[in-house]
Amino acid sequence: MKVLIGSDKKGKNLREHLKGYLKEKGYEVIDKTEDEVDLVDATDRVCTGILSKEGDRGILIDEYGAGSFMAANKHKGIICAEVSDEHSAMMTRAHNNTSIIAMGSGIAGNKLAEAMVDAYLNEEYAAGRHQVRVDMLNKML
Repeated sequence: MKVLIGSDKKGKNLREHLKGYLKEKGYEVIDKTEDEVDLVDATDRVCTGILSKEGDRGILIDEYGAGSFMAANKHKGIICAEVSDEHSAMMTRAHNNTSIIAMGSGIAGNKLAEAMVDAYLNEEYAAGRHQVRVDMLNKML
């Protein structure tokens, strides 16, 4: 699985930690923000990469996660969730078919971020009754 990752300046340390963690687990990680950019630009790069099928899933990091979350959901075809625990990371993938998660480096430390990423990347979309809602989300914008 190819994972696109991006962050602003406040998320850089957590981004670097997660890149190493994911690579150790065998994921191909593509950092879309090796240069220093604003969270809106970082989000745009990851979303564009997901939409063009450069990667399978995306991870965004800023100080609180909210900015990246809001910016990502402005992109038609992207469903992004802001996550702050393992359960929300797992369930948003299972029920909402999220292509990207956003998290805050000021909220999640390394171990919690690892657990959220694991929960998100190891979960599959359940479809079924959830597809109606996903279709409604994809028609927006």
